[in-house]
Amino acid sequence: MILSRAVRLVGISLVLVCTAGCDQVTKHLARTELGRMGSATLPGGFIEFTLAENPGAFLGLGASLPQAARSALTVCVSFGLAFLLAYLVRTPRLRLVSFLALALIWAGGISNLIDRVARHGLVTDFMVIRVGPLHTGVFNLADFVIVAGMLMLVASLRAGPHKGEVHRAEKGAGG
Repeated sequence: MILSRAVRLVGISLVLVCTAGCDQVTKHLARTELGRMGSATLPGGFIEFTLAENPGAFLGLGASLPQAARSALTVCVSFGLAFLLAYLVRTPRLRLVSFLALALIWAGGISNLIDRVARHGLVTDFMVIRVGPLHTGVFNLADFVIVAGMLMLVASLRAGPHKGEVHRAEKGAGG
């Protein structure tokens, strides 16, 4: 399916507004409410809300790096997000699932970048998932959206090419 540039731009914009809007609101609530009351656990103990200001990348990776290295990483991520946006806007032959997956990854990255720039290098994290003795690190809604987008992308890639893509490839190979 070929998506027009206008449809791609509207889709990217909707994904960004929904992702960044929800992410920024939940981060604000975490900073105000959890900052005041500490942590909270939902009944059953599956999800814990606890405030963490993360100077590193996903799940705190790189938090112990010097500030200059973290700043350089932020610049690199910014360029990567710019390239991903250009790819989304300029590539009409992406599968819808792949397009949505990449748009989710981009929007989650942008929302965390907004946080990092506005909060002087920090990203607000506030959720931990616990299953018995296992638990995640502290993360936020944008991180969840990025992981969901990655899983969608992997599933899309494992599904193989569209029937039309296979047919076009066979035609091109034969003459």
